Amino acid sequence: MIKLSQERSIELYRQMLTIRYFEEGVWKVYANSWMPGLAHLYIGEEAVAVGVCAALQPQDTITSTHRGHGHCIAKGGKPNIMMAELMGKANGYCKGKGGSMHIADPALGILGANGIVGGGFGIATGAGLSAKLLGEDRVSVCFFGDGAANEGIFHEAINLAAVWRLPVVYVCENNFYGMTVAQNRAMLLECIADRAVAYGIPGRTVDGNDVLAVMEATAEAVGRARRGEGPTLLECQTYRWGGHHVGDPGTSYRTAEEVNAWKARCPIKRYRKYLVESGRLSEEEADAIEKQVQQEIEEAIEFGRNSPFPPLEELYTDIFVNPIPGSRQ
Repeated sequence: MIKLSQERSIELYRQMLTIRYFEEGVWKVYANSWMPGLAHLYIGEEAVAVGVCAALQPQDTITSTHRGHGHCIAKGGKPNIMMAELMGKANGYCKGKGGSMHIADPALGILGANGIVGGGFGIATGAGLSAKLLGEDRVSVCFFGDGAANEGIFHEAINLAAVWRLPVVYVCENNFYGMTVAQNRAMLLECIADRAVAYGIPGRTVDGNDVLAVMEATAEAVGRARRGEGPTLLECQTYRWGGHHVGDPGTSYRTAEEVNAWKARCPIKRYRKYLVESGRLSEEEADAIEKQVQQEIEEAIEFGRNSPFPPLEELYTDIFVNPIPGSRQ
């Protein structure tokens, strides 16, 4: 069992609250037409991002998914700059050009969220290869969902990382639905981590709504990677409370009973109860932190709304263009 200081324990609570209220803020931003496009909310899964990133060092890297706001916050992303990015503003992380599904900040070790299902496997594995070739003390984490576990690159990347013993931790956020398809309709396995045996690496399934369990399992996998022993497949079983994205009510393929049962296992309420019962935090202190975080997110929204859009002359900067011979590009 990992022993955390009181300050560190409370910080995990604050991070999970930040993710929760950020995502609720995103819904507000979307409903008011302050952002273009859709967003995929992370509400209900906060313990995974926080637990995983709490076991990392600043130099470690992550790759994220279309449901990536929580990962960015847990790795050090600032909510105000993220909100600006979602709204397409110039002072967002990608100057407003990435949006919800493509936030990145290499300086924080965030190698990018990715709108392509399974798009992070190759990037995270490549980051692990570069760390090994350069002899750097750096571990790469690849977040992905249960749907991505059926992509071909899942098998190719993990097999390669296993053979070369790369310092990568593959973290499956199993929320049991790939868009609208239940996991048990797409695979016969109950635990995705069982696939690890095919690659000769450790696989472990943990309660993804228990931030301390996630952190402990990740710390073990990260330690193994740092020692040069290769990758681990870590499955965190959790649940998204809402639909696949903000435009999906999520009611046509899930029962209210199922959703309510998972809401009763709220990772934030669960961890708050632990902090209070262990004497690390009082109810009054917990309430005060919650109000403070709510205020910070409201300020982040206003920061985004008051930020400028990129100027028109920025349209073709910071993008990759593959010129065709004879073209005008």
